[in-house]
Amino acid sequence: VQLQASGGGLVLTGGSLRLSCAASGRTFSYYTMGWFRQAPGKEREFVAAITWSGGNTHYADSVKGRFTISRDNAKSPVYLQMNSLKPEDTAVYYCAARRPNRDGYDITRIYDYWGQGTQVTVSS
Repeated sequence: VQLQASGGGLVLTGGSLRLSCAASGRTFSYYTMGWFRQAPGKEREFVAAITWSGGNTHYADSVKGRFTISRDNAKSPVYLQMNSLKPEDTAVYYCAARRPNRDGYDITRIYDYWGQGTQVTVSS
């Protein structure tokens, strides 16, 4: 069972990146999917989450209006479109999957599977 995050890179302030999270080894059709990030010396923090149907999304206040989480269907990869990037968005970004019988979306401990992370660096 693996989650593979990709799409990170180096971008200038104001630029955009699109992260992808693909699953292998099993299906996450009914899982809530989340994106978290961790900057050097800081705790891992919630960025965005989307329910299995794509009908509900949640965002951290720091990224609202700039980031968009999406999935085409319950079996597709999950994407994080990041626009108007700022230097403070620099971090390793992780995707995660939470079982459908759990509640909540913004706490790391409620997620059951994690990807390996992809580095996002925003240069000023």
